[in-house]
Amino acid sequence: MLRDDIKAETVTAMKAKDKERTAALRLISAKIKDRDIELRGKEAGDDDAMVIDVLQKMAKQRRESITMYEEGGRTELAEQEKSELAVIEEFLPQQMDEAETKAAIERIKADTGAEGMKDMGRVMGELKARHGTQLDMGRASGWVKESLS
Repeated sequence: MLRDDIKAETVTAMKAKDKERTAALRLISAKIKDRDIELRGKEAGDDDAMVIDVLQKMAKQRRESITMYEEGGRTELAEQEKSELAVIEEFLPQQMDEAETKAAIERIKADTGAEGMKDMGRVMGELKARHGTQLDMGRASGWVKESLS
């Protein structure tokens, strides 16, 4: 399980006295525990899918922060965010590229019979169900709109 891999990597980083990596891994673990608390009492779904969702949100936040820090001339903070992002991305599944994503959108359109913008929600739902852990849904949304218009 992904959660166990993160714990094992944290121990390895601590033994290697890699402070930056240890801090990033502890941050990941803290976010996962926060999500566990949020979901307490609710039906537990696939644990790896939940962890991947947390990691994707963390990665998105880091990318946005890097852009803002670089625009603001805060290179030292941007570098710290980049190092955290590198650790987060180690645990994310391989992301689909633009061509693969557009091909998946076309398959889903054919499977669901989607033709216009009124079908966007159905296509997005199916895309997330089939490939949610391998996609940046924000970027995919633009491609779905483009495909349906």
